[in-house]
Amino acid sequence: MLELISSPWHWAVSGLAIAVVMMLLLYHGERFGVSSSFKAICSMAGAGSRIDYFRYDWKSHAWLLVFVVGSVLGGYLASSVLASPEPVQIATSTQHDLAALGIDTPQSYAEGAGFVPAEIFSMTNLTSPAGVLLLILGGFLIGFGTRWAGGCTSGHAISGLSNLQLPSLVAVIGFFVGGLVMTHLLFPFIFSL
Repeated sequence: MLELISSPWHWAVSGLAIAVVMMLLLYHGERFGVSSSFKAICSMAGAGSRIDYFRYDWKSHAWLLVFVVGSVLGGYLASSVLASPEPVQIATSTQHDLAALGIDTPQSYAEGAGFVPAEIFSMTNLTSPAGVLLLILGGFLIGFGTRWAGGCTSGHAISGLSNLQLPSLVAVIGFFVGGLVMTHLLFPFIFSL
């Protein structure tokens, strides 16, 4: 059974699971989005006493906190107990593009835990001055962008689009454009420094 769970599954299984969850949320009048849980956490911590944005009934969104805790726990279990021994399926063209930037794609778990490139995700790189700066800058931009866009990628792409909301379509198009700019312009620039 453990072998079945830890082996790669077809993408349609995840798509079907997301569709079922969205139908249940829509039926119960709820919205999905991870950034909403951070709003609830700030409200729980007392931010509502100083900032009006956080002054609301966070208990009505307590299920989102359970979702976030489950996501963290699930991520840990997936990367430790249920880790697949097979390499992640990365397109050959992507592997060549990464190699041109000096990033090797791990072909085994021993080469990179979870098959993530050590050139990007090693503790040495993440704790370097440039790595710390990128983490702080990236965290600020993600937080600012999430608040400015009125939600995160999961909230807009999954919940907003399933509700046929035009602002979510605009946000998702912006996410894709931002991803393309990052991949083709900023990512090569950062790794050429």
